Amino acid sequence: MAAAAAAAVGGPQPAQSEVPEQGPALDKAATAAHLKAALSRPDNRAGAEELQALLERVLNAERPLAGAAGGEEAAGGGGGPGAAEEDALEWCKCLLAGGGGYDEFCAAVRAYDPAALCGLVWTANFVAYRCRTCGISPCMSLCAECFHQGDHTGHDFNMFRSQAGGACDCGDSNVMRESGFCRRHQIKSSSNIPCVPKDLLMMSEFVLPRFIFCLIQYLREGYNEPAADVPSEKDLNKVLQLLEPQISFLEDLTKMGGAMRSVLTQVLTNQQNYKDLTSGLGENACAKKSHEKYLIALKSSGLTYPEDKLVYGMQEPSAGTSTLLVQGLAGAPGALGQVESSDEEDQDGSQGLGKRKRVKLSSGTKDQSIMDVLKHKSFLEELLFWTIKYEFPQKMVTFLLNMLPDQEYKVAFTKTFVQHYAFIMKTLKKSHESDTMSNRIVHISVQLFSNEELARQVTEECQLLDIMVTVLLYMMESCLIKSELQDEENSLHVVVNCGEALLKNNTYWPLVSDFINILSHQSVAKRFLEDHGLLVTWMNFVSFFQGMNLNKRELNEHVEFESQTYYAAFAAELEACAQPMWGLLSHCKVRETQEYTRNVVRYCLEALQDWFDAINFVDEPAPNQVTFHLPLHRYYAMFLSKAVKCQELDLDSLLPDQEMLMKLMIHPLQIQASLAEIHSNMWVRNGLQIKGQAMTYVQSHFCNSMIDPDIYLLQVCASRLDPDYFISSVFERFKVVDLLTMASQHHNTVLDVEHERSMLEGALTFLVILLSLRLHLGMSDDEILRAEMVAQLCMNDRTHSSLLDLIPENPNPKSGIIPGSYSFESVLSTVADFKAPVFEPGGSMQQGMYTPKAEVWDQEFDPVMVILRTVYRRDVQSAMDRYTAFLKQSGKFPGNPWPPYKKRTSLHPSYKGLMRLLHCKTLHIVLFTLLYKILMDHQNLSEHVLCMVLYLIELGLENSAEDDSEEEVSMGGPERCHDSWFPGSNLVSNMRHFINYVRVRVPETAPELKRDSLAGTSSDDLGSLQNSRRPKVLQRENSGTAQVFSLVAERRKKFQEIINRSSSEANQVIRPPYTPKKWSAPGSAPPLTTAILEIKESILSLLIKLHHKLSGKQNSYYPPWLDDIEVLIQPEIPKYNHGDGITAVERILLKSAMQSRMNKRIIEEICRKVTPPVPPKKITAAEKKTLDKEERRQKARERQQKLLAEFASRQKSFMETAMDVESPENESPMEIATAEPQVSEAVYDCVICGQSGPSSEDRPAGLVVLLQASSVLGQCRDNTEPKKLPISEEEQIYPWDTCAAVHDVRLSLLQRYFKDSSCLLAVSIGWEGGVYVQTCGHTLHIDCHKSYMESLRNDQVLQGFSVDKGEFTCPLCRQFANSVLPCYPGSNVESNLWQRPSNKSTQDLIKEVEELQGRPGAFPSETNLSKEMESVMKDIKNTTQKKYRDYSKTPGSPDNDFLFMYSVARTNLELELIHRGGSLCSGGASTAGKRSCLNQLFHVLALHMRLYTIDSEYNPWKKLTQLIEDMNSQLGNEEQQPEVPILYHDVTSLLLIQILLMPQPLRKEHFSCIVKVLFTLLYTQALAALSVKGSEEDRSAWKHAGALRKNTCDAEKSCEVLLSFVISELSKGKLYCEEGTQECAMVSPIAWSPESMEKYIQAFCLPFLRISSLLQHHLFGEDLPSCQEEEEFSVLASCLGLLPAFYQTDHPFLSASCLDWPVTALDIITQWCSEIRSFTERHAEQGKALLIQESRWKLPHLLQLPENYNTIFQYYHRKTCSVCTKVPKDPAVCLVCGTFVCLKGLCCKQQSYCECVLHSQNCGAGTGIFLLINASVIIIIRGHRFCLWGSVYLDAHGEEDRDLRRGKPLYICEERYRVLEQQWIAHTFDHINKRWGPHYNGL
Repeated sequence: MAAAAAAAVGGPQPAQSEVPEQGPALDKAATAAHLKAALSRPDNRAGAEELQALLERVLNAERPLAGAAGGEEAAGGGGGPGAAEEDALEWCKCLLAGGGGYDEFCAAVRAYDPAALCGLVWTANFVAYRCRTCGISPCMSLCAECFHQGDHTGHDFNMFRSQAGGACDCGDSNVMRESGFCRRHQIKSSSNIPCVPKDLLMMSEFVLPRFIFCLIQYLREGYNEPAADVPSEKDLNKVLQLLEPQISFLEDLTKMGGAMRSVLTQVLTNQQNYKDLTSGLGENACAKKSHEKYLIALKSSGLTYPEDKLVYGMQEPSAGTSTLLVQGLAGAPGALGQVESSDEEDQDGSQGLGKRKRVKLSSGTKDQSIMDVLKHKSFLEELLFWTIKYEFPQKMVTFLLNMLPDQEYKVAFTKTFVQHYAFIMKTLKKSHESDTMSNRIVHISVQLFSNEELARQVTEECQLLDIMVTVLLYMMESCLIKSELQDEENSLHVVVNCGEALLKNNTYWPLVSDFINILSHQSVAKRFLEDHGLLVTWMNFVSFFQGMNLNKRELNEHVEFESQTYYAAFAAELEACAQPMWGLLSHCKVRETQEYTRNVVRYCLEALQDWFDAINFVDEPAPNQVTFHLPLHRYYAMFLSKAVKCQELDLDSLLPDQEMLMKLMIHPLQIQASLAEIHSNMWVRNGLQIKGQAMTYVQSHFCNSMIDPDIYLLQVCASRLDPDYFISSVFERFKVVDLLTMASQHHNTVLDVEHERSMLEGALTFLVILLSLRLHLGMSDDEILRAEMVAQLCMNDRTHSSLLDLIPENPNPKSGIIPGSYSFESVLSTVADFKAPVFEPGGSMQQGMYTPKAEVWDQEFDPVMVILRTVYRRDVQSAMDRYTAFLKQSGKFPGNPWPPYKKRTSLHPSYKGLMRLLHCKTLHIVLFTLLYKILMDHQNLSEHVLCMVLYLIELGLENSAEDDSEEEVSMGGPERCHDSWFPGSNLVSNMRHFINYVRVRVPETAPELKRDSLAGTSSDDLGSLQNSRRPKVLQRENSGTAQVFSLVAERRKKFQEIINRSSSEANQVIRPPYTPKKWSAPGSAPPLTTAILEIKESILSLLIKLHHKLSGKQNSYYPPWLDDIEVLIQPEIPKYNHGDGITAVERILLKSAMQSRMNKRIIEEICRKVTPPVPPKKITAAEKKTLDKEERRQKARERQQKLLAEFASRQKSFMETAMDVESPENESPMEIATAEPQVSEAVYDCVICGQSGPSSEDRPAGLVVLLQASSVLGQCRDNTEPKKLPISEEEQIYPWDTCAAVHDVRLSLLQRYFKDSSCLLAVSIGWEGGVYVQTCGHTLHIDCHKSYMESLRNDQVLQGFSVDKGEFTCPLCRQFANSVLPCYPGSNVESNLWQRPSNKSTQDLIKEVEELQGRPGAFPSETNLSKEMESVMKDIKNTTQKKYRDYSKTPGSPDNDFLFMYSVARTNLELELIHRGGSLCSGGASTAGKRSCLNQLFHVLALHMRLYTIDSEYNPWKKLTQLIEDMNSQLGNEEQQPEVPILYHDVTSLLLIQILLMPQPLRKEHFSCIVKVLFTLLYTQALAALSVKGSEEDRSAWKHAGALRKNTCDAEKSCEVLLSFVISELSKGKLYCEEGTQECAMVSPIAWSPESMEKYIQAFCLPFLRISSLLQHHLFGEDLPSCQEEEEFSVLASCLGLLPAFYQTDHPFLSASCLDWPVTALDIITQWCSEIRSFTERHAEQGKALLIQESRWKLPHLLQLPENYNTIFQYYHRKTCSVCTKVPKDPAVCLVCGTFVCLKGLCCKQQSYCECVLHSQNCGAGTGIFLLINASVIIIIRGHRFCLWGSVYLDAHGEEDRDLRRGKPLYICEERYRVLEQQWIAHTFDHINKRWGPHYNGL
């Protein structure tokens, strides 16, 4: 083929065509070189043509894609479709390099890279960094390398996982400050980069246009318009896979640096090139075809190519209102294969109507072009077009982004992107993979729009804002439905349908996010705010969300299907409406921007007016429906707030007329009332989702875009509307009007009785919030932050991150208000104290918490703010409880305090009108009525109501009107209903106004009617005290009687009044004459009659009586100023800050006295009159009934309390006794001396049936135990240096110095040379996979346990453990367990007979031991006990894996079981030793209160061991205690392997074997005898090991020294003598002679002194003494003495009876003095040594290795972790797995051995076990501790369960960062790590961690 290509070139080298086929590479290079030369000439036309011809040949788009489309037939020729393409790529590389090597060419180009930008592009899930200190744009991000190379110490940075992908901004000073650049990108000046030589890139300029055109042709060819029903992703992906190498090639070119990028930019943006190549003219059929495909693709996208404009024609030139639907979605009438045809839209005619109505757009033609016309003028534009068509393939996106460091390209690309914006939206809407596509779009757009300069340029040149707003509008239009709010039939309003995929899946997110991004740039936002057309369009867009997701209250049955659309609705309002709003607000901060605010407010009000018209709203909201979404109201509110706060605008100039204000307040008020209804469970039939909405509305991320603007808007309305009208509206909306009557009975037509109380509380609470909240009414930002923080901290202690999350920040992330910024930290430090993370004994881990300082509770606790911010009602209670606790603790108030009254910051002057609410008669009548009702004990009134009433009175006193004069004037008008109650509207004067009679409407059955005879106008003496202004009593008949008062009628009237009032009289309020309309609510009310009640009270007198009532004493109130007139003068009343209702009343009376002398006098008068007791009410039958009910309830409650208390005390005593049972072999030492000679049998309490009794053969009791396999022992190491977790390639951990490895090596060495059965007696196993038995100490009958398990099996609810595996929890203490260990019938402690020291000689005892061992242990008869013993043994075996039990060469040999059984005992003893810290110095009973079950375990093991008899001649006991004559005959037997020499035996194992072979219970004297005999062997082993350790000289010296003293009297107890003898015996063999060169390494340079030898020997023997002492302690209940470390040996020796009683302690202690030889020492040593001698004849090396036993193991530890988590993360998160060589998705590392594993990775799965589970079995015998690298969390695997343990890495605030979501630096928390290690060593994971789940081998 190459020859053919060359021939095609023709030209001056005809010889080329004869080049044979075999040299294609050479050939390409030569051609390339020739062409380069030809093109370098001044006249290069010939060369250019030649190159063109060659490229035509090579880059022919037809051939390869035939392969893609047609499949196999093309594959037959030319080595498949791939071969041609690869060849083409090779050609391109050769041509670019111009004949040189391609790699050298790349290097050459890189040398000219001037780019000072990093520009590294990454895709989703990449770990990057963001530093807020260095960032200018909030989207700034850095790659890990640039971040670590820069200096960010002390900055506010975090690590994050990229969601959509991104690019590194290092070096870009538009986005970040230069100080943050890394070392590589600290701006290089372009001067020192040499100029690029012309010929270097010359070829590229010729080749690349053809290459890119070829790529575009491929893309055109490969794209087939999908059929309407079949998604075509498969075909698209196929094409993309074929093109992978080409795109990668381009991507590699971009990485060559600036020089190559600028060539590419030229190629991509050159319009001439594009025109020449793609016009589709000319004779090339292929090009024509591809051009046609391109046009088809354009059309099918609903786009036109400008030449085809005529097809569209402007058929509807209806000025400026052409229906969007026709242009945008249906495309052209001639559109081909249009998927979204308009028929779909019209299936439901009525909906279609709703959709098309009222959509105004500024100009049809402009928008048409935005939406529908695309003209491609360059490669770049068409490439982007195909990128979008193919739904943003990752490779293409990366290529396009890699080019961005080139400035010219950046501008061109941004313009292209904007040009395609509408097309992007259409593709996104159709896409099946909208999520990935969204991410890829944002990946691109965030790079373009974060740059202010660029955004400004594009806005000016390409109408970016018009395009964005129009595209968003179009997008939402596709899912509009008719609004059902208010007037369902005639509503013209359309809203988005939250159930549509577009909203449900957040498909709009990328476009909205771009819009928010560009609005963060001042220059762009200003253009937006200045453009009236845009603002109109935008308000139009916002109105689509106004009133969406309408809720209708279900009144009959529960709703069938709970829709979850509310998530979509809240997200849409926050993202599409609120965030752009915050973005705009951030630019309206100063006076100069007043105009912008006026614009927004103006168009907002217009949109609102349109909305009210569209939904036909007059004055009454439709009942039982609520929408939480009023974005237009909120826009209006927030811009008002900003205008007053920052721009010094006059509020009134922005407010509409009264009628509009009335309308504006209705819907936000409706939401507040609905919140109360939802919390009163009135919406319960709508399901849980309605509660969800109420919570989301106030939740921290939403509240300052939802509830705060709503309340602010209501505050504005309240400050400008008539207060009486406003107050009555509130009570009417909250449906409690009927409740506000003096009568004791009433009928509420709109509310059930059970909801009345909570709705009344809701209404009053709302008023309190409305009047005391100052968030937008004058607080500064810092004060707001402080108030928010105090409120959150008062509810609960908070972690730093949850606090950051709960403080509502400006929700637009680009607004520049950064959480965690300076002010946040400084405020936090002033209001809160940090509590460092602590550990609770239960092991649950605390985080670092912030808790309020005392002075905050004292002065700043604000219940109002807490109520506003609580999502759950219980948080309010929690805050009050904490407040109460604080007052008790600090001694400020002992009782049950009320929420404190807090002084408010002063109001901004514009809102002063708000306080008129407190001084309006309507409110005073309500307060008076409620006080009266509370005093009279009417039903449905709670303490909360009283609290709020007093709060409102106090607020009124604090904010009393300045002058009363205007009030008097209004009196002149016609009298109104509430004028008959109170004369004026000032609260201070109304408080003293007495009301004598009240006319009430009551049901005819009411008790009041019986007292009607009183009605008249008599007035009490107190009447004379009233204002002299009151008209004479007899003038009118009803003078002293307050009218029936109907709030609703009042409100209606007020409304009419305001509507009727013409503009001329707007200034003076004229009240029309009162015509009482009787307003009856629907519903069958019982007939009402009017009754007159005698009241004769004023608010002051009611308060005083209330004081008496609350304190429960008559005359309890005494005016404090009578004693101390100062009280009235100094206004601050500190003593009343905290307190209950009584203090509140006192405070109010004092304040009212301070404000008016008149009040002071009246209070004194009332107090002087001894208040007669309230007349007893006549109790009606109904009331009596309720009272009786109450009394009965009270009694029942008391009875219940009594029962509970009794039960609790019984339970307590039971627990105490149960806990005392300890393990039956009691651990506390028995005072043997005082014990009776006969000891009672042990008694066990069964925790299931509660009976006590001994354990018997047929009804055995058992201990609740947990059996688990453990490899903790195997992790002991012999060096103190802790192992570190590897954090670089050099550091590795090798396991060969662990205890388990050493023991394994020893066993396999023995098995190589000695008889297998004998080997298995010479060692212990269980270092890995040993079975550990632990108990909680509770006992139960085994038959009870069986029935308990049965009941567990039938109970399906249980999680966390598997009953089928025998798991259960202890019925008493709920500790996890999986077996029951039978208790051997017998006494509590082996009786005294066994204990008494006998005077038998050692020889006799040795004989006895031998005889007892010889007796065969028959298995006892089939009793229940023996069955249980058998089954528990089975459990023990099944606890560990087979590989940890079978070490024999012959599988299934009984020796295996024998070895396994005594090793279980060994494992448990060794582990107990480790729990005691590795030595017995501390003495005492068991550590950590662990109850031990060793005694029972021994019984079970002994019973089974005695079934295996050891042939007496093999019994090591003989070898230890007798001289055997015919040693040699036994050894001479060559053909079978010899037995293990006794000196190679492990002495501790021998001890266990000897003891377990004895019949139980064992006698103490026999035990001591065994220990003594074994000590002689141990001592000899120590000497032998010592002799091997010493050098040749040492040995001869020792040998000589000992020989001298050989014949002294105590030779047998002299270390020197024995040592010298051992040396002389052993030197007969070849043990010492093979001292080659390597021996020098082993020789320790220590000079051995007698002291050091003694120390070595003691250390060698100590482990044995420790285990023996523990064993003695468990078997005979003897206490362990405590001692100093240095005297441990002597103390244990004497405790075990090795030291003769008369031993003198004055001269230094020698271990040899403990020896007590059964036969002559030297003879038996000779016998022992001869065994070794015969072995070392052949294997001296191994012989020596076996003698030196390492016995000094250090305690086990987990790996040491580095201080900073980042070091672990950076190394491991990119590390490849050694098994599958991939980078795991969830990497983890084992903290025991440092192995790196794939969590959940299917790649490393073996026989259905994933790698972590597998590793936990191999490394920890089923227990694994893994650190999850990507989450910083530790996960524990225990058998078939797992749990998340928590993290040992905390941030600077003492918090975990699970999943590294916050990405803050993390540091090791040593205490936590110690706790983890402690739980691992103590095997308590199962007990301490509560949340376990099954892992199904999938981890």
